Amino acid sequence: MRAAIEQAMLAEAIDEVPIGAVIVRDEEVIAAAHNTRETEKNPLCHAEISAIARAAEVLCGWRLPGCTLYVTLEPCPMCAGAVINARIPRVVFGAYDKKAGAFGTLYDLAEGKLNHKPEVAGGILEKECAQLLSSYFRKKRKRGV
Repeated sequence: MRAAIEQAMLAEAIDEVPIGAVIVRDEEVIAAAHNTRETEKNPLCHAEISAIARAAEVLCGWRLPGCTLYVTLEPCPMCAGAVINARIPRVVFGAYDKKAGAFGTLYDLAEGKLNHKPEVAGGILEKECAQLLSSYFRKKRKRGV
């Protein structure tokens, strides 16, 4: 999770919402990414989507067996869908997302109705992950953005 937090800080440094993700296989980070929606002007550029795309390149395939996705915020429905489609067996996230969380908070796409059911663990380094987000948005509000 610390590596995902480092990615989130990279996002904040370029004025992106500070969300970071890493994918680990055999105790090695094989992909890392952070939000770049504003920079890329692309709604698909969530940290999880970018990390999944990079991991697929590394593993030369769309299935990501034996991988764990670590992400600082609970994945949204789009990202949860990508996790399921990539067959990622395990997801670990930091802060819960009350507005768009799709792994238990608002929705639960891991409940077993779809073709893949990842193991999900939430609240890992939750306070640290949530603080990154609240601090970022507090600064944005002060600037009137």
